[in-house]
This record gives sequence, structure tokens and C-alpha cells, in this order.
Amino acid sequence: MTGPDVLDSRYAWTRLAISLLIATVGNVGMWAIIVVMPAVQAEFGVDRADASLPYTLTMVGFALGNFAVGRIVDRWGITAALVMAAAMIAAGMSLSALSPSVTLLAAAQLLVGFGTAASFGPLIADVSLWFLKRRGIAVAITASGNYLSGAIWPVILAGVLAEQGWRAVYLALAVITVAVVVPLSMFLRRRVPLEARAKADAASDLRAKAAGFRPMTLAVLLGVAGIGCCVAMSMPQVHIVAFCVDLGYGPAVGGQMLSLMLLGGVVSRLISGLVADRLGGVMTLLIGSALQCLALFLYLPSGGMTSLYIVSLVFGLAQGGIVPSYALVVREYMPSAEAGRWVGFVLMSTIFGMALGGWMSGWIYDVTGSYHMAFVNGIVWNFLNIGIMVMILMRTRPRGPEAVAA
Repeated sequence: MTGPDVLDSRYAWTRLAISLLIATVGNVGMWAIIVVMPAVQAEFGVDRADASLPYTLTMVGFALGNFAVGRIVDRWGITAALVMAAAMIAAGMSLSALSPSVTLLAAAQLLVGFGTAASFGPLIADVSLWFLKRRGIAVAITASGNYLSGAIWPVILAGVLAEQGWRAVYLALAVITVAVVVPLSMFLRRRVPLEARAKADAASDLRAKAAGFRPMTLAVLLGVAGIGCCVAMSMPQVHIVAFCVDLGYGPAVGGQMLSLMLLGGVVSRLISGLVADRLGGVMTLLIGSALQCLALFLYLPSGGMTSLYIVSLVFGLAQGGIVPSYALVVREYMPSAEAGRWVGFVLMSTIFGMALGGWMSGWIYDVTGSYHMAFVNGIVWNFLNIGIMVMILMRTRPRGPEAVAA
């Protein structure tokens, strides 16, 4: 198939399956640092904010990588980007394992985060080019690789961490990433036919004209909203293991809660993808943001082990579809030739929100001695995101025959 019929085709679904496998392995660098955070804090004798610094630098690298690697994908394709990224992850993991201080560990994690980004935003952007009618569920499945990685690897790594320490965990991941990502990426060398791009771009152009937003304006609005939602999202995701350690439940229980949360996120992303194919990215994003805010409120009275398991699952089910919805909104309104760039820019903003929120929650904990105000802080930022999405929705509602047709 060389024309528009390649969109939503059997080949497109096969390509999606390979992308999901790559994402499940390629995103491990984002979650490994969360699992080892208590061990790092204990080894180096630092406070919680300093122990959170490697995670923050991971997310800064992840954010920058989504934008920079997205531009590489637009120009040279996803295979070249993934091979380069696998090498960067392996190098960063190896340097992390040899780090004699938190500062050097954080610097190495910047490299890990940059390489890890290729398996998120750029991979999502590439998959979105191969779908039109089922773009929502396709993007959701690809994005689920990030959460599958977070759900699977903490459980696997817990045993290695307990027996051999966090440095052994990192050396093993350096080898696994290269061994899996590089061969699989070779199956993604084919580029989208020009006729298929033209068909998808025609639909995006109609939506953009109906909405009345300039691409830069929409991107900035989505970026600010993304920061707000992900500052809120980062509190449970980044600090649930440390939270459980403080409560006396231990890191293994925290790792299980993180896995449960992210498995819920996978379910949420798949459901949100199906919803987005019917309601569109903006409405799906708003629904997810409102549910996430509700779940954060539920954390405030929770302290028992059983209640935390339940609330962690609820949180995962609430927020999983939010970030993929940003990519959908971009693809619904912007041309395919710039998909990597704009998806990367907006997802970069969401990741900066995760990095800011991860550090901010640790700082609030150090100041107040508990995570209560950190949850409140997340709720406030979540309302910022909801407000922006309501404004975008009101501006983009159908206002006439042309808009309805779009």
C-alpha cells in the first residue's frame, strides 16, 4: 500500500504493536529512578528534596528530548531517533551506576531522560501518522507503553534492588535497553506515503480553520495546561514509594502501589483513546483532568494501607488518558509534517510539569514534615489546567455549518 489506504491498515496495526514493545522497554529510565530513590537517599545521606533531584533532572532531559528528538523524527524518521536514544540510555545508565554522589547521578540522569524521550512523544507522533479514523486508540496504546513500563519494571527491579543494590539495577537496564530497542526499531524504517499525509492534513486543516486558533497560540495554551495537570500528576507518581516508607509500609508496598496506579493508567489510556475517537481530544482531556482532581482529593484522608491501594488504583484510572490527549489535540489541528515538533513541544511542557511537581512535592515535604500540603498543591495546579481546557473547549465548539462539517 502506497496511498491513503495505508492509514488504519493491517500494516499500521502491526507497526503499532512493535511501537508498544519499544515503549515498554524504552521508558524504563523514567521509572527506575523512582524505585531506587529511597536507596539513593540512604546511601548518600541526603534529604528528600536532594534525593528527588535525579528524578527532576531525568524529567528535564525527558522534556528536552521530546522536543529535540521530535524534530529528528520529522526529518530523518523514527528508526534513527530510537537507535541514537538507546545508545544514550545505555551510556546514562552506566554512568549513573558509577556515580559517587547525588550531583553526578543527577547529571547522568539528564542523559537517561533525554534518550528515554524517544520512546514517548516522538514515537507517539510517528504512530499518529499511520492512523486517521482510529488515531485516538492508536495514540493511547502507544502512550500506554510508558505506563506498562512503570507497572512492570518496578516489580521486576524490586528483587534485584533488594539483593544486589540499585547500581546493579542500572547496569542490567543499560544492556537490556540496547538489546531490545535497537533490533525492534529496524522494523519501523518505512515512511508514511505522501498521499496518506495529504488525506490526514486535509482533515486537520478543516478543524484548524473552524477553531480559529493560530498553531503557536494553541501550542502555548496546551503547554501551560500541561504544566498544571502534570504538577498535580507527579505528586502520587513520584512520591508514592517514599510516602509508603514514611508510613512504615516499606518500599516494596510502595512499588506495588505504583504498579497498581500505572496499570490503572493503562486501562484509562485505552478507554480514553476510544472516547477520543468519538468526542475528540479536547473533551477527552477535560474529562480526564476533572477525574484526576477528584482522585487527588481522595488522597487527603487516606493513610491506611488498604485505602492507599484503592486510591492509587482510582488515581491511575482517573488520569491515564490525559497526556495522550494532548498529542491528539495537536494532531487534530496541526499538519503532519510538523507532528514531531508540535507533539514534542506540548509533551515537553507536560514533562516539565512532572519535573517541577516532583521537586516541589519533595520541598514541601521537607518544609512541612508531611505530604498533606503537597497533595493540596497538586489540586491547585490541577484547577489551572481545567480552567484552560474549559476555555479552549468553549472557543472550539461548533458555531456554524462549516464547523460542524469539520
